[in-house]
Amino acid sequence: MVAGDIDAVDILVSGGGIAGLIAAAAFGAQGFSTICVDPAPPVTDEAAEGADLRTTAFLTPSVALLRRIGLWDRLAPHATPLQVMRIVDAGGATPVPRLTRDFDATEIGDQPFGWNLPNWLLRREITARLAEMDNVRFQPGTGTAGVLVRDTGAIVTLTDGRRIQARLLVGADGRDSPVRQALGIGVRTFRYGQKALAFAVTHEVPHGNISTEIHRSGGPFTLVPLPDRDGKPCSAVVWMENGREVARLAALPPDAFEAELNARSAGVLGPLRLVTRLTQWPIISQIADRFTGPRTALIAEAAHVVPPIGAQGLNMSLADLSSLLDLSGDDPGNPDGLTAFDRARRPEAFARLLGIDALNRASQASLRPLRDLRAAALGGLYGIAPVRRLMMRAGLGMR
Repeated sequence: MVAGDIDAVDILVSGGGIAGLIAAAAFGAQGFSTICVDPAPPVTDEAAEGADLRTTAFLTPSVALLRRIGLWDRLAPHATPLQVMRIVDAGGATPVPRLTRDFDATEIGDQPFGWNLPNWLLRREITARLAEMDNVRFQPGTGTAGVLVRDTGAIVTLTDGRRIQARLLVGADGRDSPVRQALGIGVRTFRYGQKALAFAVTHEVPHGNISTEIHRSGGPFTLVPLPDRDGKPCSAVVWMENGREVARLAALPPDAFEAELNARSAGVLGPLRLVTRLTQWPIISQIADRFTGPRTALIAEAAHVVPPIGAQGLNMSLADLSSLLDLSGDDPGNPDGLTAFDRARRPEAFARLLGIDALNRASQASLRPLRDLRAAALGGLYGIAPVRRLMMRAGLGMR
């Protein structure tokens, strides 16, 4: 204890989403006393109300971090490898594939691009890991109510009235981050008028560990491999469209929705059958004006938000965490380390955001000439082998 009723810890992680939970596990694995708080308990059952039915593809650098902090062995049995990233253009007069290009991980190494896991399962497994760690406390049902930063530490008032002094406060509390707002850090936001539907399907054609992104208009339609379900091949779907169209689709009876679903999938995996409920997510891009304050670092969606294209979102978040771990040293939250973290991560995140923003706007094209131009650009870039390999390495965050 320190002065009065203030509890002292090394690290306080505000936010118990996947990035926040991994951050708590990471700092705990480094030997730091760590508390992770979140207003809402994690939903760890696929069928439960509020379950996150999206999936996360951990790319190679993220898997390396998960190994380093002792999480990967727990997650690996549930993961599906992503060997090929396939892009299909179906932007012609009818919704059928007219151009298919495969980005194969064997061109740049001997490992898959990454591994895919359901988000609800990640919450289940990571919270179970935190419960095993003596120096980590996960306290769902408690949020961040106030922040006072000093050179010696951040004093955080929690929603249950307790006060915690941390050597480092990690804001991993989402796109409306209470920590970021408490520090008065502004954001720049890009809006698209889009939402995403996330759900799972079974299908007749095996996915072959291929993640398939189908472009027509409104945004990409992505099929990401999952383990078989009820003896049938299974994939997660992220279907991006303008908000009005998403509302229309979500309101359809099941048979009518499946008809629209199969038309939009261009038949690449045969007939699709919906096997979970639908969830909806707003699509924006956003970046904080800075990623740090005194004794405070912003990571994940508190720092940056991008559309779900190319499996970038959570992998950018884990790149934040990896950098923060490397720069924290023995004194997490020290000014030099935080300055270096901001200089390393914000320009990289902003550049990646701008690239994803351009891809998303191209994927929204509804006019045929623009869709034809998009297909021509994809075909041309893919045909140049060094450019193709450079695109794959850049997507993984590799130099």
